[in-house]
Amino acid sequence: MANTPSARRVLIVEDEMLIAMMLQDMVADAGLEVEGVANSLNAGIDLANKADFDLAILDVNLNGEEVYPVAEILQRRGIPFIFSTGYGAGGIRSEFDTAPQVLKPFQQSLLVAALKAALE
Repeated sequence: MANTPSARRVLIVEDEMLIAMMLQDMVADAGLEVEGVANSLNAGIDLANKADFDLAILDVNLNGEEVYPVAEILQRRGIPFIFSTGYGAGGIRSEFDTAPQVLKPFQQSLLVAALKAALE
């Protein structure tokens, strides 16, 4: 993502520590900065309300809780987001079906493409 004018900040909401670490590396490799990582729905809600970032990656299922309250906050704030899911394209609630998605297991090229799409 070398064509971005300056480093963009990304919030990662992911309950699996190893996946969160992998996403942090992929985000950094794409030329973006990780602003914060939340590993639960409550932490995600807190950061979604308070943190200063340009884009978020949201795991749909956080320890059995759906991430949609975080997505709703981001929509109100006008902050784009990407869903990460292992459920396939049909696993996203219909009101969010236009949001970019990346399927687990992640492929770097698909994640970077989704990040670019969300930032445009």
